[in-house]
Amino acid sequence: MSETATVNEPATSDSTHEPALTGERADLLEALAKHRHFLRFTTRDLTDEQAGRRTTASRLCLGGLIKHVTAVERSWAQFILDGPSAMPDFATMTEADWARRDDEFRMLPHETLTGVLADYDRTARRTDELVATLPDLNTAQPLPKAPWFEPGARWSARRVLMHIIAETAQHAGHADIIRESLDGAKSMG
Repeated sequence: MSETATVNEPATSDSTHEPALTGERADLLEALAKHRHFLRFTTRDLTDEQAGRRTTASRLCLGGLIKHVTAVERSWAQFILDGPSAMPDFATMTEADWARRDDEFRMLPHETLTGVLADYDRTARRTDELVATLPDLNTAQPLPKAPWFEPGARWSARRVLMHIIAETAQHAGHADIIRESLDGAKSMG
């Protein structure tokens, strides 16, 4: 089976006629879209203050989780193109670097939920375009040096996309718990 994208001309409701992906790429994007939806859904009808509120023993808040998932997706998508140079060198990160990284887990005073969600949408569109246009999902890059990666390991674009899906799904579950603790609202059930 070819690794190039298979396309069909869909009926679209707008004037653009972008081809629809089928096969593996469509499956990957459909799974990612589902988990993105559940993550975003946890923020429905919230104020900026509520999106920034910690409701559990963890330091996580809904806005911060979406910021984190956005940053993770953005960096891993860039990794597909540029390899380990797209990722931080965890071995040389300073205390200030770690503090900046911690800021992605919370809403800062100047941030709004609308802005955080818009950034997530832009990142999602770039990832979706990358999946649609990447010549080969088998293209692999060496993983960056980090204590949690096996030395010398390589991940294909496909493996990176599965990681983005898993990360999004895991954090959508975290977000559901935070939202239920905030006001009792649930994503499912």
